[in-house]
Amino acid sequence: MTHGVPLLSGGRVKTWKRRWFILTDNCLYYFEYTTDKEPRGIIPLENLSIREVEDPRKPNCFELYNPSHKGQVIKACKTEADGRVVEGNHVVYRISAPSPEEKEEWMKSIRASISRDPFYDMLATRKRRIANKK
Repeated sequence: MTHGVPLLSGGRVKTWKRRWFILTDNCLYYFEYTTDKEPRGIIPLENLSIREVEDPRKPNCFELYNPSHKGQVIKACKTEADGRVVEGNHVVYRISAPSPEEKEEWMKSIRASISRDPFYDMLATRKRRIANKK
């Protein structure tokens, strides 16, 4: 299990928010405060990829994204201020680590936790074949 306090780029409004992250069970959980019992959001890492990115506003950034469906919203959920659980609306999750060393550690740990669903990959391959025949 990996945990720490990187910054997370917001959804519709691109602001940076400090969040407490826990990486376990092939999911990235994030909390508003270290004392929170319930996560503010959950990002299942199934079929995602990770890449280092340059961000002029923040150093040490990386992104989670869906490599086979560019522009598709990543399957995730978050808790609204009123307690409702809603689907996330991110095409990418951009995260800024406190240091270059922590960024490398997070990226390595997340890569090791990303899982692949062979059924998902098979469907993606079939969709590409059908699209190429048109």
